[in-house]
Amino acid sequence: MKKIYIPQLTRAPQQTETLAFDQAIPGLETLTPVRGQLQIRHCKTYLEVSAIAETILTLTCHRCLQQYNYRLAIQPTELIWLEEQEEADIFPFDQEISSGDELVETLPPDGYFDPTTWLYEQLCLETPHRQLCDQNCPGIQVTETSQASSEVDRRWASLEALRQQLNGKN
Repeated sequence: MKKIYIPQLTRAPQQTETLAFDQAIPGLETLTPVRGQLQIRHCKTYLEVSAIAETILTLTCHRCLQQYNYRLAIQPTELIWLEEQEEADIFPFDQEISSGDELVETLPPDGYFDPTTWLYEQLCLETPHRQLCDQNCPGIQVTETSQASSEVDRRWASLEALRQQLNGKN
């Protein structure tokens, strides 16, 4: 999807642009292309962006390490404020943020909106943090080895001798 020049949205019917997509998103590994629709509406001081999108991801279970397919369907909506950015605000590395300040997206009113980047961010935010192939996944099955058959690593022999000495004194 091409970047959208924000002032051009004011000339669109009802100041709204709707994009249908069926494509791979760069940087996002999916099993199927991302399909859906994106709507951008210019509301004088902000953009209202909403989408309906779905794809299938291949995830790795955090318990058993097996791969599984996960259907990701999202319907995000976001308001992006249009305001001029001062030169000092472009890279605020040491800017303090009080607890009352809201973190909001802003774009310059004469800039561009990148729908591909916005969609990528929304899909990443909705990808599950806790990835389980099944709620009852038992995890990796570990087999117990008998103590008699296990040999002591020669590097640990000194420590094993010390442990036996301490156990003999008790």
